Amino acid sequence: MARTILVAEDSSSIRKFITLALKMAGYNVIDAVDGMDAIEKMSGQEIDLVVTDLNMPNVDGFNLIRTIRENPKNADLPILILTSLNNERDIREAMDAGANSYLIKPFNDKKLLYEISKYIN
Repeated sequence: MARTILVAEDSSSIRKFITLALKMAGYNVIDAVDGMDAIEKMSGQEIDLVVTDLNMPNVDGFNLIRTIRENPKNADLPILILTSLNNERDIREAMDAGANSYLIKPFNDKKLLYEISKYIN
């Protein structure tokens, strides 16, 4: 059975690129336009991994991670950051919030798929 990945990304072009790459790799994809949309879409869904940006409107990636981790059933849910924020403070904050991996944009789909494969498959 195909694994389901939630992608939270406010840039429509990047979100479409990620979604296409993941679907071509055989994953089911649920896409969200920001953290609030992601939280709503997670409700009642079985998610195997989350890919999120950090800079998003409404609920940013940092707060999305914290919200996900507040639920004990999500304690082991892999969360990958895909962002343009490349400074030690943001990396530390994301990892402290509960992220498992931190990728910097620009990125390529092979690197993203490799990171995902470390957590699911």
